[in-house]
Amino acid sequence: MFMAKDEVVKEAYEAGVKFIRLQFTDIFGILKNISITIEQLEKALDGEMMFDGSSIEGFVRIEESDMYLRPDPNTFTIFPWRPADGGVARLMCDVYNPDGTPFIGCPRGALKNVLAEAADLGYSLYVGPELEFFLFHVDGEGKATTITHDKAGYFDMTPIDLGENARRDMVLNLEQMGFEIEASHHEVAPGQHEIDFKYSDALEMADKMVTFRFVVRTIAQRHGLHATFMPKPIFGINGSGMHVNQSLYKSGKNAFYDSQGTMELSEVAYHYIAGIMAHAKSFTAITNPTVNSYKRLVPGYEAPCYIAWSGRNRSPLIRIPAKRGSSTRIELRSPDPACNPYLALAVQLKAGLDGIKKKMTPPAAVDLNIFAMNDQERKDLGIDSLPGDLKEALYLLSQDEIIKEALGDHIYHRFVEAKIKEYDSFRTTVHQWEIDHYLETY
Repeated sequence: MFMAKDEVVKEAYEAGVKFIRLQFTDIFGILKNISITIEQLEKALDGEMMFDGSSIEGFVRIEESDMYLRPDPNTFTIFPWRPADGGVARLMCDVYNPDGTPFIGCPRGALKNVLAEAADLGYSLYVGPELEFFLFHVDGEGKATTITHDKAGYFDMTPIDLGENARRDMVLNLEQMGFEIEASHHEVAPGQHEIDFKYSDALEMADKMVTFRFVVRTIAQRHGLHATFMPKPIFGINGSGMHVNQSLYKSGKNAFYDSQGTMELSEVAYHYIAGIMAHAKSFTAITNPTVNSYKRLVPGYEAPCYIAWSGRNRSPLIRIPAKRGSSTRIELRSPDPACNPYLALAVQLKAGLDGIKKKMTPPAAVDLNIFAMNDQERKDLGIDSLPGDLKEALYLLSQDEIIKEALGDHIYHRFVEAKIKEYDSFRTTVHQWEIDHYLETY
C-alpha cells in the first residue's frame, strides 16, 4: 500500500505516536536507528535528517561523515508492544549524500539498483523467506545462554514446546505491524523455531526481514528469553537457515511457470536456476557471512552444502516446491538468517539475471539423497560444493565480477576488509576445543 508523506503524519498524530525511529542497516545488516519526536517527522520525511556516517561500520571516514536519511513512507508502522499514549513508530530509510545523491554504501540502495536492472528487463522479484531462530534462557544478569528447557522437535506443541507462548506473542505483534503470517511452528532442534510470512516484492520483503529479526528479539526479551539468529549456536544439532523462496513476475504473470515446459517450468526459470548455481560459490560470503555460518553448512544436519537442484528432495542447494501456476518458485536453501537481507537478495537476483541474460542451462536435476553419496559419486554427477569456510568464501567472491557489481565497489571492499579481520580474529584465538584436546595430551 502506497502512503504519501501527509498520510504518514496524519496517521502518526491520530495514533498518539510521540517518537519515531528512523531505521537503516549497516553493511552487515545490523539495524541502526535515530529517534526523533513527532514534531520533527515532517522534516524527516523531507529528507532533512542528518547523521554521522563515520560512526556506522563500513560507511565513510570521519572527514566525510555528514549523511542524510530519507524515510520510505510505505514502511511506516507502529510498535504494538509500546504504550498507546506516547507511542513509538518506525520508518525504514535510504541513506543519501549531502549533495542529494544516493550513498553507494547503503545496502537498501544496492538492492534497489539490482531491482532496477531486473525492471529494465521487464521483471520484478517476489520473495518468501523462512527464517529460523533459537530461543534461549538468560542468566541472572540477563546475559544470553545456550540453555533451553525445551525438549520439543519438528512441529511439536505444548507442553514440551515451551517457547510456544513467546512465539504466539511474536505472531500477534507481527500481524499488527502488517505481516501476513502463514505458519509458525517448532523446528527440528530443541529451542528452535520458525515463523513464515507471505511473500511480497523484494524491497518490501527485505524491510520485513530486518523488522522480523528486531521484533522477534524484542518480544523474546519481554518473555525473559534471548532470541538468536546465529546460524549454529550449538554443536551436534541442526543450525538455523533462511530458505529463500523466489520467483520473477513479468506483465503480472509468474515468469517461472510454463504449463508446457518440463516440470511446468519456463525457460526463464531454468536460466535463473543456472545463474544461481553458477554464482552460488561466490555469493555465499554474502548469504552466509560469518565464521559460524560454515559450522551449519556441513553434511548431516539438513543444511545444503552441495551445488545441485531438484524438484523432489531437500538435500540439494535448490529445491522446486510442488505448487505451480502463480505459486511457481525456486527455494534457495543455503542462506542463513545472520545475513544482510538487502545484500543477500541483491546477489541472488543478480546471479539469476546473469543466467537469464546469458541463457545459461542448469545441469540435470539430482533427485537422489546427495548426503548419502560418497565423494566419487558426487564427482561423477558433477556436483560441486559450497565454500568450506569464510576465508574460502571471501576468495571466491573476489573472483566474481558479476556479484561484486551487485554490491558496488564501496560495499564490496568494506565488507571484505571487515570479514578478513573477523576470520583472522577467529583463526588466532585459542578455542575450548583446542584446550580439551591438546592441553593434557602434549
